[in-house]
Amino acid sequence: MCRNIRVLSNFEPPATEDEIEAAALQYVRKVSGATKPSAANQEAFDEAVRVVAEATRALLETLVIKAPPRDRETEAAKARARAAERYGPRATASA
Repeated sequence: MCRNIRVLSNFEPPATEDEIEAAALQYVRKVSGATKPSAANQEAFDEAVRVVAEATRALLETLVIKAPPRDRETEAAKARARAAERYGPRATASA
């Protein structure tokens, strides 16, 4: 899976429209192999993003999850800790 596509299910508050659209865009970019389609392909690209976003929305609305909702801040902190372990601590920018 593309690293830029984030888990969107089981969060409180639920995924926003912007998050769904961003995931759909990343998916279509990955599948098509193009970050910016040519003018000839723009319409097909945009339609694919719309369809994938719609399917994502439908999926998220119908999933039945028994686990308690995850907290975005807690999940972000876990991701930062994994990144620090993998890549080392971030260097602070000096003025």
